[in-house]
Amino acid sequence: MATVQAVLGNLTPTDRRILTAVNTGASSLSFLGSGFIVLCYVLFKDLRKFSFKLVFYLALSDMLCSFFSIIGDPSKGFFCYTQGYSTHFFCVASFLWTTIIAFTLHRTVVRHKTDVEDLEPLFHLYVWGTSLVMTIIRSIGNDHGHLGGLGAWCWTQTGRTGKVVHFITFYAPLWGAILFNGVTYFQVIRMLNNATRMAVGMSDRSYQPDARADMKALNRWGYYPLILIGSWTFGTINRIHDFIEPDHKIFWLSVLDVGMAALMGLFNSIAYGLNSSVRRAIYERLDLLPERLQRWFPHSIKSRAQRHESELVSLKIQDQQ
Repeated sequence: MATVQAVLGNLTPTDRRILTAVNTGASSLSFLGSGFIVLCYVLFKDLRKFSFKLVFYLALSDMLCSFFSIIGDPSKGFFCYTQGYSTHFFCVASFLWTTIIAFTLHRTVVRHKTDVEDLEPLFHLYVWGTSLVMTIIRSIGNDHGHLGGLGAWCWTQTGRTGKVVHFITFYAPLWGAILFNGVTYFQVIRMLNNATRMAVGMSDRSYQPDARADMKALNRWGYYPLILIGSWTFGTINRIHDFIEPDHKIFWLSVLDVGMAALMGLFNSIAYGLNSSVRRAIYERLDLLPERLQRWFPHSIKSRAQRHESELVSLKIQDQQ
Protein backbone atom coordinates (compact mmCIF):
# COMPACT_ATOMS: atom_id res chain seq x y z
CA MET A 1 0.00 0.00 0.00
CA ALA A 2 0.94 3.63 -0.20
CA THR A 3 1.87 3.63 3.47
CA VAL A 4 4.84 1.30 2.98
CA GLN A 5 7.05 3.99 1.54
CA ALA A 6 7.06 5.91 4.83
CA VAL A 7 7.72 3.17 7.38
CA LEU A 8 11.16 1.87 6.43
CA GLY A 9 13.45 4.67 7.56
CA ASN A 10 16.38 3.42 9.67
CA LEU A 11 15.07 -0.11 10.24
CA THR A 12 17.54 -2.95 9.87
CA PRO A 13 17.76 -4.91 6.59
CA THR A 14 16.09 -7.88 8.31
CA ASP A 15 13.21 -5.70 9.51
CA ARG A 16 12.82 -4.30 6.03
CA ARG A 17 12.69 -7.74 4.47
CA ILE A 18 10.00 -8.73 6.97
CA LEU A 19 7.96 -5.64 6.08
CA THR A 20 8.39 -6.43 2.41
CA ALA A 21 7.09 -9.97 2.98
CA VAL A 22 4.16 -8.73 5.08
CA ASN A 23 3.21 -6.22 2.40
CA THR A 24 3.49 -8.77 -0.41
CA GLY A 25 1.46 -11.42 1.42
CA ALA A 26 -1.31 -9.10 2.60
CA SER A 27 -1.52 -7.28 -0.73
CA SER A 28 -1.75 -10.61 -2.55
CA LEU A 29 -4.74 -11.59 -0.41
CA SER A 30 -6.39 -8.25 -1.18
CA PHE A 31 -5.63 -8.67 -4.88
CA LEU A 32 -7.26 -12.10 -4.92
CA GLY A 33 -10.29 -10.97 -2.90
CA SER A 34 -11.00 -7.86 -4.95
CA GLY A 35 -10.17 -9.69 -8.17
CA PHE A 36 -12.83 -12.28 -7.30
CA ILE A 37 -15.47 -9.54 -6.99
CA VAL A 38 -14.39 -8.03 -10.31
CA LEU A 39 -14.61 -11.46 -11.94
CA CYS A 40 -18.10 -12.04 -10.53
CA TYR A 41 -19.27 -8.72 -11.99
CA VAL A 42 -17.85 -9.62 -15.39
CA LEU A 43 -19.21 -13.19 -15.48
CA PHE A 44 -22.66 -12.80 -13.89
CA LYS A 45 -24.99 -10.55 -15.88
CA ASP A 46 -27.60 -10.50 -13.12
CA LEU A 47 -25.09 -8.64 -10.90
CA ARG A 48 -24.67 -5.77 -13.34
CA LYS A 49 -27.00 -3.45 -11.49
CA PHE A 50 -26.17 0.07 -10.47
CA SER A 51 -25.78 -0.77 -6.79
CA PHE A 52 -23.28 -3.56 -7.46
CA LYS A 53 -21.57 -1.50 -10.17
CA LEU A 54 -20.35 0.79 -7.39
CA VAL A 55 -18.96 -2.24 -5.56
CA PHE A 56 -17.25 -3.26 -8.80
CA TYR A 57 -15.51 0.11 -9.05
CA LEU A 58 -14.42 -0.21 -5.43
CA ALA A 59 -13.05 -3.72 -6.00
CA LEU A 60 -11.31 -2.61 -9.20
CA SER A 61 -9.56 0.22 -7.34
CA ASP A 62 -8.55 -2.17 -4.55
CA MET A 63 -7.25 -4.72 -7.04
CA LEU A 64 -5.07 -2.19 -8.87
CA CYS A 65 -3.88 -0.64 -5.61
CA SER A 66 -2.81 -4.09 -4.39
CA PHE A 67 -1.21 -4.97 -7.73
CA PHE A 68 1.02 -1.90 -7.79
CA SER A 69 1.89 -2.51 -4.14
CA ILE A 70 3.33 -5.96 -4.78
CA ILE A 71 5.18 -5.53 -8.06
CA GLY A 72 8.88 -5.59 -7.32
CA ASP A 73 12.22 -4.20 -8.43
CA PRO A 74 11.16 -0.75 -9.64
CA SER A 75 14.38 0.65 -11.06
CA LYS A 76 14.80 4.39 -11.40
CA GLY A 77 12.91 5.86 -14.28
CA PHE A 78 9.52 5.49 -15.87
CA PHE A 79 8.57 2.22 -14.14
CA CYS A 80 9.35 3.63 -10.73
CA TYR A 81 7.26 6.73 -11.40
CA THR A 82 4.42 4.54 -12.63
CA GLN A 83 4.41 2.40 -9.49
CA GLY A 84 4.54 5.37 -7.12
CA TYR A 85 1.81 7.37 -8.83
CA SER A 86 -0.45 4.39 -9.50
CA THR A 87 -0.35 3.04 -5.95
CA HIS A 88 -1.30 6.36 -4.43
CA PHE A 89 -3.96 7.05 -7.08
CA PHE A 90 -5.85 3.77 -6.71
CA CYS A 91 -5.56 3.62 -2.91
CA VAL A 92 -7.16 7.07 -2.67
CA ALA A 93 -9.79 6.05 -5.21
CA SER A 94 -10.62 2.99 -3.10
CA PHE A 95 -11.74 4.84 0.01
CA LEU A 96 -13.43 7.53 -2.10
CA TRP A 97 -15.64 4.84 -3.66
CA THR A 98 -16.76 3.84 -0.16
CA THR A 99 -18.06 7.40 0.31
CA ILE A 100 -19.99 7.09 -2.96
CA ILE A 101 -21.63 3.87 -1.73
CA ALA A 102 -22.53 5.52 1.57
CA PHE A 103 -23.87 8.60 -0.24
CA THR A 104 -25.98 6.43 -2.56
CA LEU A 105 -27.53 4.56 0.36
CA HIS A 106 -28.27 7.79 2.20
CA ARG A 107 -29.79 9.50 -0.83
CA THR A 108 -31.96 6.48 -1.62
CA VAL A 109 -33.04 5.40 1.86
CA VAL A 110 -33.07 8.60 3.90
CA ARG A 111 -33.84 11.26 1.30
CA HIS A 112 -35.98 8.97 -0.91
CA LYS A 113 -34.34 10.21 -4.11
CA THR A 114 -34.47 8.10 -7.26
CA ASP A 115 -31.83 9.88 -9.31
CA VAL A 116 -28.68 8.21 -8.04
CA GLU A 117 -27.99 6.42 -11.32
CA ASP A 118 -28.10 9.75 -13.14
CA LEU A 119 -25.29 10.95 -10.87
CA GLU A 120 -22.83 8.29 -12.03
CA PRO A 121 -20.79 10.70 -14.24
CA LEU A 122 -20.40 13.03 -11.24
CA PHE A 123 -19.31 10.08 -9.11
CA HIS A 124 -16.54 9.26 -11.57
CA LEU A 125 -15.47 12.89 -11.77
CA TYR A 126 -15.33 13.12 -7.99
CA VAL A 127 -13.40 9.87 -7.42
CA TRP A 128 -10.95 9.87 -10.31
CA GLY A 129 -10.55 13.64 -10.35
CA THR A 130 -9.85 13.90 -6.63
CA SER A 131 -7.47 10.94 -6.77
CA LEU A 132 -5.57 12.55 -9.64
CA VAL A 133 -5.28 15.90 -7.88
CA MET A 134 -4.10 14.28 -4.63
CA THR A 135 -1.56 12.19 -6.54
CA ILE A 136 -0.11 15.18 -8.39
CA ILE A 137 0.12 17.28 -5.24
CA ARG A 138 1.78 14.34 -3.48
CA SER A 139 4.78 14.66 -5.81
CA ILE A 140 5.81 17.85 -3.98
CA GLY A 141 8.74 17.21 -1.68
CA ASN A 142 9.26 13.59 -2.71
CA ASP A 143 12.19 11.79 -4.25
CA HIS A 144 11.09 9.30 -6.90
CA GLY A 145 13.61 6.59 -6.44
CA HIS A 146 13.65 3.08 -5.10
CA LEU A 147 15.03 2.33 -1.65
CA GLY A 148 18.52 0.95 -1.88
CA GLY A 149 18.78 -2.74 -1.08
CA LEU A 150 15.04 -3.32 -1.12
CA GLY A 151 13.97 -3.03 -4.71
CA ALA A 152 10.33 -3.10 -3.64
CA TRP A 153 8.84 0.40 -3.42
CA CYS A 154 9.10 3.83 -4.94
CA TRP A 155 8.20 7.29 -3.82
CA THR A 156 9.87 7.83 -0.46
CA GLN A 157 9.35 10.92 1.67
CA THR A 158 12.32 13.24 2.03
CA GLY A 159 12.13 15.65 4.95
CA ARG A 160 9.21 17.18 6.76
CA THR A 161 7.76 18.77 3.63
CA GLY A 162 7.21 15.42 1.97
CA LYS A 163 5.69 13.96 5.13
CA VAL A 164 3.30 16.89 5.56
CA VAL A 165 2.24 16.67 1.92
CA HIS A 166 1.74 12.91 2.29
CA PHE A 167 -0.51 13.47 5.29
CA ILE A 168 -2.50 16.18 3.53
CA THR A 169 -2.99 14.25 0.29
CA PHE A 170 -3.74 10.86 1.80
CA TYR A 171 -4.57 10.73 5.50
CA ALA A 172 -6.60 13.95 5.62
CA PRO A 173 -9.06 12.84 2.89
CA LEU A 174 -8.98 9.31 4.33
CA TRP A 175 -10.22 10.37 7.75
CA GLY A 176 -12.64 12.76 6.11
CA ALA A 177 -14.08 9.74 4.29
CA ILE A 178 -14.23 7.77 7.55
CA LEU A 179 -16.13 10.57 9.27
CA PHE A 180 -18.54 10.96 6.34
CA ASN A 181 -19.19 7.21 6.14
CA GLY A 182 -19.76 6.95 9.89
CA VAL A 183 -22.30 9.78 10.00
CA THR A 184 -24.04 8.58 6.83
CA TYR A 185 -24.43 4.95 7.90
CA PHE A 186 -25.61 6.05 11.34
CA GLN A 187 -28.42 8.07 9.76
CA VAL A 188 -29.36 5.24 7.37
CA ILE A 189 -29.38 2.60 10.09
CA ARG A 190 -31.33 4.79 12.51
CA MET A 191 -34.03 5.53 9.97
CA LEU A 192 -34.42 1.92 8.86
CA ASN A 193 -34.43 0.65 12.44
CA ASN A 194 -37.19 3.13 13.34
CA ALA A 195 -39.19 2.08 10.30
CA THR A 196 -38.73 -1.59 11.15
CA ARG A 197 -39.83 -1.11 14.76
CA MET A 198 -42.89 0.78 13.59
CA ALA A 199 -43.74 -2.02 11.18
CA VAL A 200 -43.33 -4.60 13.93
CA GLY A 201 -45.64 -2.65 16.21
CA MET A 202 -48.32 -2.48 13.54
CA SER A 203 -48.06 -6.12 12.43
CA ASP A 204 -48.69 -9.49 14.00
CA ARG A 205 -46.13 -11.60 15.88
CA SER A 206 -45.31 -13.69 12.83
CA TYR A 207 -43.51 -10.72 11.29
CA GLN A 208 -41.26 -10.11 14.29
CA PRO A 209 -38.60 -12.83 13.69
CA ASP A 210 -38.14 -11.59 10.12
CA ALA A 211 -37.95 -8.01 11.35
CA ARG A 212 -35.25 -8.88 13.86
CA ALA A 213 -33.27 -10.60 11.12
CA ASP A 214 -33.63 -7.51 8.92
CA MET A 215 -32.47 -5.22 11.72
CA LYS A 216 -29.45 -7.44 12.33
CA ALA A 217 -28.55 -7.24 8.64
CA LEU A 218 -28.99 -3.47 8.65
CA ASN A 219 -26.76 -3.09 11.68
CA ARG A 220 -23.96 -4.81 9.77
CA TRP A 221 -23.69 -1.65 7.70
CA GLY A 222 -22.35 0.02 10.80
CA TYR A 223 -19.22 -2.10 10.48
CA TYR A 224 -18.34 -0.70 7.04
CA PRO A 225 -16.66 2.46 8.37
CA LEU A 226 -14.68 0.25 10.75
CA ILE A 227 -12.90 -1.27 7.75
CA LEU A 228 -11.13 1.99 6.97
CA ILE A 229 -10.54 2.67 10.65
CA GLY A 230 -9.00 -0.75 11.21
CA SER A 231 -6.95 -0.57 8.02
CA TRP A 232 -5.44 2.85 8.59
CA THR A 233 -5.38 3.62 12.32
CA PHE A 234 -1.93 2.10 12.80
CA GLY A 235 -0.70 3.86 9.66
CA THR A 236 -1.94 7.20 10.94
CA ILE A 237 -0.29 6.68 14.33
CA ASN A 238 2.92 5.63 12.60
CA ARG A 239 2.91 8.73 10.37
CA ILE A 240 2.44 11.01 13.39
CA HIS A 241 5.17 9.22 15.33
CA ASP A 242 7.51 9.36 12.34
CA PHE A 243 6.93 13.10 12.02
CA ILE A 244 7.70 13.70 15.69
CA GLU A 245 10.61 11.25 15.95
CA PRO A 246 11.89 10.57 12.42
CA ASP A 247 15.00 8.74 13.63
CA HIS A 248 13.17 6.27 15.84
CA LYS A 249 11.11 3.58 14.10
CA ILE A 250 8.86 1.21 16.03
CA PHE A 251 9.07 -2.12 14.25
CA TRP A 252 5.89 -3.72 15.60
CA LEU A 253 3.92 -0.58 14.75
CA SER A 254 5.36 -0.63 11.23
CA VAL A 255 4.31 -4.27 10.82
CA LEU A 256 0.73 -3.46 11.87
CA ASP A 257 0.80 -0.35 9.68
CA VAL A 258 1.87 -2.21 6.53
CA GLY A 259 -0.15 -5.38 7.16
CA MET A 260 -3.50 -3.80 8.02
CA ALA A 261 -3.28 -1.23 5.21
CA ALA A 262 -2.47 -3.93 2.67
CA LEU A 263 -5.50 -5.96 3.80
CA MET A 264 -7.97 -3.17 3.04
CA GLY A 265 -8.89 -4.66 -0.33
CA LEU A 266 -9.63 -8.04 1.24
CA PHE A 267 -11.79 -6.48 3.94
CA ASN A 268 -13.72 -4.44 1.35
CA SER A 269 -14.29 -7.46 -0.89
CA ILE A 270 -15.75 -9.45 2.01
CA ALA A 271 -17.91 -6.67 3.44
CA TYR A 272 -19.16 -5.02 0.25
CA GLY A 273 -18.81 -7.78 -2.33
CA LEU A 274 -19.76 -11.08 -0.72
CA ASN A 275 -23.42 -10.18 -0.18
CA SER A 276 -26.53 -12.24 -0.73
CA SER A 277 -26.78 -11.40 -4.44
CA VAL A 278 -23.24 -12.59 -5.15
CA ARG A 279 -23.70 -15.77 -3.13
CA ARG A 280 -27.00 -16.46 -4.83
CA ALA A 281 -25.44 -15.98 -8.27
CA ILE A 282 -22.62 -18.37 -7.37
CA TYR A 283 -24.90 -21.06 -5.95
CA GLU A 284 -27.17 -20.89 -8.96
CA ARG A 285 -24.15 -21.82 -11.06
CA LEU A 286 -23.20 -24.55 -8.62
CA ASP A 287 -26.61 -26.11 -9.12
CA LEU A 288 -25.62 -26.70 -12.74
CA LEU A 289 -22.67 -28.86 -11.69
CA PRO A 290 -22.96 -32.66 -11.61
CA GLU A 291 -24.35 -33.97 -8.35
CA ARG A 292 -21.09 -35.67 -7.40
CA LEU A 293 -19.35 -32.28 -7.48
CA GLN A 294 -22.12 -30.52 -5.56
CA ARG A 295 -21.45 -32.79 -2.60
CA TRP A 296 -18.17 -30.97 -2.02
CA PHE A 297 -20.03 -27.75 -1.16
CA PRO A 298 -21.76 -27.50 2.25
CA HIS A 299 -25.52 -26.95 2.13
CA SER A 300 -25.41 -24.73 5.22
CA ILE A 301 -23.63 -21.99 3.28
CA LYS A 302 -26.38 -21.86 0.71
CA SER A 303 -29.10 -21.64 3.34
CA ARG A 304 -27.21 -18.79 5.05
CA ALA A 305 -27.02 -16.90 1.80
CA GLN A 306 -30.74 -17.17 1.32
CA ARG A 307 -31.44 -15.71 4.76
CA HIS A 308 -29.39 -12.55 4.35
CA GLU A 309 -31.53 -10.55 1.97
CA SER A 310 -31.22 -7.13 3.58
CA GLU A 311 -27.70 -6.30 2.48
CA LEU A 312 -26.26 -3.62 0.22
CA VAL A 313 -27.34 -4.94 -3.16
CA SER A 314 -30.74 -6.07 -1.92
CA LEU A 315 -31.78 -2.45 -1.60
CA LYS A 316 -32.52 -2.71 -5.34
CA ILE A 317 -31.80 0.91 -5.95
CA GLN A 318 -32.30 0.46 -9.64
CA ASP A 319 -35.83 -0.85 -9.10
CA GLN A 320 -36.85 2.45 -7.53
CA GLN A 321 -35.91 4.44 -10.62
